[in-house]
Amino acid sequence: MKSETVVFGGGCFWCTEAVFLMFPGVLKTTVGYAGGTVANPSYEDVCTGTTGHAEVMKLEYDPDRLALEKILDVFFSMHDPTSLNKQGADMGTQYRSAIYYTNDAQKDIIDRFIKNVGKEYSKPIVIEVKKLDKFYPAEEHHQRYFEKNPYGGYCSFVIKPKLEKVIKEFKDDIK
Repeated sequence: MKSETVVFGGGCFWCTEAVFLMFPGVLKTTVGYAGGTVANPSYEDVCTGTTGHAEVMKLEYDPDRLALEKILDVFFSMHDPTSLNKQGADMGTQYRSAIYYTNDAQKDIIDRFIKNVGKEYSKPIVIEVKKLDKFYPAEEHHQRYFEKNPYGGYCSFVIKPKLEKVIKEFKDDIK
């Protein structure tokens, strides 16, 4: 089985992870931090907005079962790629929209996808697209947060509606 890795920042990492766990071809998800300058940051460090890191989700996937173009389609549908440093009520550079690729072929696909989909938006797309430098896994209690806390307030009022939207749009592609 082939495996590739790409990292996404789309606001709260709990939301991003919960969405992608629904898709066949996803081999592993890990929420964490990337894009900044501080080594081994904690959640509290990243929340200050001073580390340069974004809350992200590392996605390991089988490209024969789940194409990067489909992953990008889902990513664009689950968050607002035109909102700078803000998704819903989550505000700050740590909630920026970002894609950290791991190889040049991914970069080409991402650039082409953004150029094509950009025509569908009235505002410019503000996604940070960079080669992944370092990824730091978040603390264990953040991993698979929605699965562990499905009835928590944030899960019920933010994550669940996002999942319902994605399920409606991608029902033929979900497990």
